[in-house]
Amino acid sequence: MIALGIDIGGSGIKGALVDTVRGEMVTDRFRIPTPRPATPKAVIVAVKKIKKHFNYKGPLGIGFPGIVIDGVTLSAVNIHQDWENYEGEKAIAKATGCETVLRNDADVAGFAEMRYGAGRDATGETMIFTLGTGIGSTMFVKGQCVPNLEMGHLYLPRHKVDAEQYTSDRTRSELNLTWKEWGLRLNEYFNHIEFLFSPQRIIIGGGVSKKAEKFLKYIKVRADIVPAELRNEAGIIGAAAAAEVGDYTL
Repeated sequence: MIALGIDIGGSGIKGALVDTVRGEMVTDRFRIPTPRPATPKAVIVAVKKIKKHFNYKGPLGIGFPGIVIDGVTLSAVNIHQDWENYEGEKAIAKATGCETVLRNDADVAGFAEMRYGAGRDATGETMIFTLGTGIGSTMFVKGQCVPNLEMGHLYLPRHKVDAEQYTSDRTRSELNLTWKEWGLRLNEYFNHIEFLFSPQRIIIGGGVSKKAEKFLKYIKVRADIVPAELRNEAGIIGAAAAAEVGDYTL
């Protein structure tokens, strides 16, 4: 099946057609800068432009940067506050004429890794983290997603900050941390994650995952910790796959 997946981000809205059997994009990504302000109306206009670009008719999957429950967006950290308590799934479906599945962006990226990537052979509890401007996170237990986790906002008492203020890739860049310095920060964070959740596998995604050999060696945990395979394509691929199945069942 070919489905359209769209990944809504703080700086860009990206889409592509995806072969949901193979878990591969069959077109190049089409990207539109995230409008400012990123109100629901403005973002939906961008989604319609992506649909029109691909001349697409069919199920539409969308990853959204915030909490999504039953198609309603309950938070909007990096976009406009009008998304709070907004019936986004229904609004997008009405505007595009497509049956729409709207889910948290980290959840759809994790779904892609579990179905097609570094988690496809995992048998136990698996957690997926995307390291970028912030920290996206999701967890799968026995093939089922635990949605809308916000492990990037886990408070670190020792440092008196949220985890993403201490360990995100943006923090590494802004503070000009060496890979070792950043790796040791990640080690502290993931040891805390392991204490709380005891995952059997941890998958590290985001664009920085292509440089995993520079920092993973500093992370010492019991869990099997591996880089993501789909990297920045995971959000689009996972959104398209969610559109096909309607949920995150593997």
